[in-house]
Amino acid sequence: MTKVFVVDDEKEMVDLVQLGLKKRGFICVPLASGADALAAMTEHDVDVVVTDLNMKGMTGLELCQRIVADRPDIPVIVLTAFGSFETAVGAIRAGAYDFVTKPVEIEALAIAIRRAAEKRQLRGEVKRLREVVASTRGRGALVGGSPAMQQVYQLIEQVSATDATVLITGESGTGKEIVAREIHNRSRRKDGPFVAVNCAAVPEALLESELFGHAKGAFTDAKQSRQGLFQQAHGGTLFLDEIGEMALALQPKLLRALQERKVRPVGSEAEVPIDVRLVTATNRDLDEMVEAKAFREDLYYRINVIHIPLPPLRARGGDVLMLAQHMLRQYAAVFDKKVVGLSPAAAERLMAYDWPGNVRELGNCLERAVALAHFEEIQVEDLPEKMRKGTTPRTTALAGNEMPELLTLEEVERRHVLRVLEACHGNRTDAAKVLGLDRKTLYRKLLRWGVNDM
Repeated sequence: MTKVFVVDDEKEMVDLVQLGLKKRGFICVPLASGADALAAMTEHDVDVVVTDLNMKGMTGLELCQRIVADRPDIPVIVLTAFGSFETAVGAIRAGAYDFVTKPVEIEALAIAIRRAAEKRQLRGEVKRLREVVASTRGRGALVGGSPAMQQVYQLIEQVSATDATVLITGESGTGKEIVAREIHNRSRRKDGPFVAVNCAAVPEALLESELFGHAKGAFTDAKQSRQGLFQQAHGGTLFLDEIGEMALALQPKLLRALQERKVRPVGSEAEVPIDVRLVTATNRDLDEMVEAKAFREDLYYRINVIHIPLPPLRARGGDVLMLAQHMLRQYAAVFDKKVVGLSPAAAERLMAYDWPGNVRELGNCLERAVALAHFEEIQVEDLPEKMRKGTTPRTTALAGNEMPELLTLEEVERRHVLRVLEACHGNRTDAAKVLGLDRKTLYRKLLRWGVNDM
């Protein structure tokens, strides 16, 4: 509900305005002077200030100027004498949001207050979204607020200030290269190159040349010298993805390059100094590979100075919906389609799915859904078949001949909204954003369902 300060040194006027506004659903705080209003603002939040222009001591115009200077987010409505055009203009120039002439028509004042409150809310929402965007930019393409991801963010923040070698582990599709880029972008090397290579994608015979370069004539078709990726990444970061796939024969050469800070191009006798920060990643268990003699123990300890384990998407709770909403906006822009959110039923399917392909699979799912969408909300029919046919924990058939739990659309929506609210730790503004609703609509739904605290 909108809280309004009503400021006037005439008690009868204050009582009249207060009574009329209360009947229209406003919370009113009566104040007898501008000084009282300024003092109250330090102790209480307020959405709109309504002040008379002519008061003893501090005038309404002076109060307006003080509020605009100290709390520009709070709109001020000034009550002026009928036909006093010059004073009304003066109030607007002083920063007042609006003015209402006396004798006061309560309905006209109520309309002005609602507009002022909506404008304040809009300004606050714009500011919040800017902060969210800035925060998202600060974390690159990383999205999510789950405890597991908070630990990842903390590790990134700590390791970015150093040149320590980093090993990122996690299932395929969890975003290991995104984390590597984020480490680079936050480091002192951010102005240098970020060079990435997938060790599993380069044939074993060519990977050495790819990493260290080669001299002219080193092998057939080596018609000229070529810099390797270590040299190309000089002053920046080299990211070796899927390092667990690197051949054993090449591993001691990599270890020597890291220890000596020098590389020797294939076919060359000269060594080239390098200044590179190494970040590696794998979806394999290197501890088991070391035990099985499939990965060198000395290299393992050399690359595992700082370990950042990435959680699978199924372990990130409500991050699924946050990521989905983020991706949905991106693909809606790419396809130039007005798709703003997920239907409750579609969101239920996303939350129930196991996501073996992790964030990459979620991205593919949302790209497909937006491309096929016919409405402003993604429907179950827009999802891939394996998600459409999948059962959720709330609709799985019970043992024997018992029927599955059949839910009304209203109940599906209620459960979905409450799940999102829980995932957002009770923050209704964040939950409204994930749901694609404005905050007032979310409040009305919660009120209808009798949800007051969460």
